[in-house]
Amino acid sequence: MAAKLKKGDRVVVLAGKDKGKEGEITAVMPKDGKAIVDGINIAIRHTKQSQSSQGGRIPQPMPIQLSNLALLDANGKPTRVGFKIEDGKKVRVAKTTGDVIDA
Repeated sequence: MAAKLKKGDRVVVLAGKDKGKEGEITAVMPKDGKAIVDGINIAIRHTKQSQSSQGGRIPQPMPIQLSNLALLDANGKPTRVGFKIEDGKKVRVAKTTGDVIDA
């Protein structure tokens, strides 16, 4: 199945502790059905000091379910993603506006 959300997309969180927050997808794990969104679902990880890095409490974004994310359309509102064939290519389309997401 084609990916509805991709790296670099602006999304809003629909459910969970960060509901309503917006961010940009930095990584997608389609096998697990999860994505890492910048500034969302932050956890504190305690790391030991090493020669290359400073130790301490380091905030790290954790994966969030793709079903809990919605793409932001051109108006800044959450939308679902559909697919359309244009010029023999499959393109992602915002359901609310009908605009093509990636040209």
